[in-house]
Amino acid sequence: MESIRTFIAVELPGDIKKRLDEVEDSLKALRIGAKWVAPESIHLTLKFLGEISTDTVKGVTDVIEEAALGIPEFRLKVRGLGVFPDPRRVRVVWAGLEGEVDKLVELQKRLDRGLEKLGFVPESRPFTPHLTLARVREDTPAVQRQSMAELVESTAFEGGEFSVDSLSLMRSQLRREGAIYTRLVSVPLLG
Repeated sequence: MESIRTFIAVELPGDIKKRLDEVEDSLKALRIGAKWVAPESIHLTLKFLGEISTDTVKGVTDVIEEAALGIPEFRLKVRGLGVFPDPRRVRVVWAGLEGEVDKLVELQKRLDRGLEKLGFVPESRPFTPHLTLARVREDTPAVQRQSMAELVESTAFEGGEFSVDSLSLMRSQLRREGAIYTRLVSVPLLG
């Protein structure tokens, strides 16, 4: 039985990815030790599933369809930049989301509840919607991490607005040059 690495996400339109590419370019000027996410690969993860058997795809798709019922299309705005976990220990650089985030949070909760019935462990941390731009390497010196935090904090970023009208089950294939994401299933929101 084949297994595949998967996650559930909201895919982004091209114009949003273009703006994310532009802000990444401005942040890359610092040349810190980080792995930047290719703009065409940036997405909004709702649930990382990890390795699943291909037989499980149907059950996961059913959960996504159930979660999408009763939630109409909604709008999100990409705005602001930040870091996880904090400015002294930067590990992730991200772009923030505003707008009808409550609907996004509701979708994530529904997915978590439905997937728990299939044996997936629910998230222990609160869901913080964001778009990952970079992952800072473990060996990056503290002074560079601090410089990145300061640059992020001082950068005003407006990434644009978009509609969320579907959820995607994605396959992630890890390669040395970066992950390759392939949509397996797209499920429309059915409000």
